[in-house]
Amino acid sequence: MKGKMKAQLFYGPEDVRYENINIPEIGDDEALVKIKSALTCGSDLKTYRRGHPTMIKEASVFGHEWAGDIVEIGSDVDNFKVGDRIVAVNSVPCYECYYCKLERYSLCENLIYNNGAYAEYIKIPGKILKKNTYIIPDKIDYREAALLEPLACVAHGIEESNIKTDDMVVINGAGPIGLMFIALARLKGALVISVDLSDERLEYAKDFGADYTINASKESDQVAAVKELTEDKKGVDVAVDATGIPEVWEMTILMGRKGATINLFGGCVSGTSVNIDTQLLHYSELTIKGVYHHTPYYVKKAFDLITSRQIDTVKFITADMPLEKLVSALELMGQQKGIKYNITT
Repeated sequence: MKGKMKAQLFYGPEDVRYENINIPEIGDDEALVKIKSALTCGSDLKTYRRGHPTMIKEASVFGHEWAGDIVEIGSDVDNFKVGDRIVAVNSVPCYECYYCKLERYSLCENLIYNNGAYAEYIKIPGKILKKNTYIIPDKIDYREAALLEPLACVAHGIEESNIKTDDMVVINGAGPIGLMFIALARLKGALVISVDLSDERLEYAKDFGADYTINASKESDQVAAVKELTEDKKGVDVAVDATGIPEVWEMTILMGRKGATINLFGGCVSGTSVNIDTQLLHYSELTIKGVYHHTPYYVKKAFDLITSRQIDTVKFITADMPLEKLVSALELMGQQKGIKYNITT
């Protein structure tokens, strides 16, 4: 398809421009999609503010949570057709590197990324089209389907947290990812404590099933406030960070009881570090882990969660905003106003 399209281009930190660019040309194994919904994301806010390793070219279209309609397919594509309502995630593993052979697909050394949701059209690379793309059932709205990528990441994080029925779980951060953790932890049968600085976000946390909320800005000792809610003040069974702030990582570790699992899910700025009491780590037999990204297995799990409506996906969308207002939507996220914004073209 020849012609021009509107798109938001990332030139550098806080330098995003609304421009006319060429509609992408597809190869034989690719598809072109008319975007019907593109959602704002915390990592897109980080990209806008400070850049991102996957945004290596100047004037790149960014955004990676989307759903839409196929308008053109390559000659080698036989599993989709023009007119299909589809959703795809932003990457696919190579299946050939050292880590893929270990089946640690989120650690793939050659992940194929695909950004470009903040535009009228997006091209899907062949491998993503084959492995990480799904047809949206008629009963599911584009906005709901577009949650696939972040929900796949959280499904991975929940599974690695080893949550059992009646476990007490604390989730630090009640942004979009933290709220997804709350919803999925509740599905596991856990009791959930949500900690955040914003009363507005803590109200969202309650709506997604948090049993207890703590406003960190009103507590001199957040760790003690969390432990106060646990049996004999021993600490939680599972502690999750969804903030990506080193100081909160450290507090998250301290919130766990002996033998707890600590999931440091929120990605911190490169070059930062945290301090861990070695005696606490050793004698309390803590399991501390980082969890990154998604895999095709968790993409399928997330797709099933959305299509079965096991979580109320509509509640994640605060409002619709036009493509030309993208920066305003990201700024609202940065001010912790709302959850996600649906960018329309």
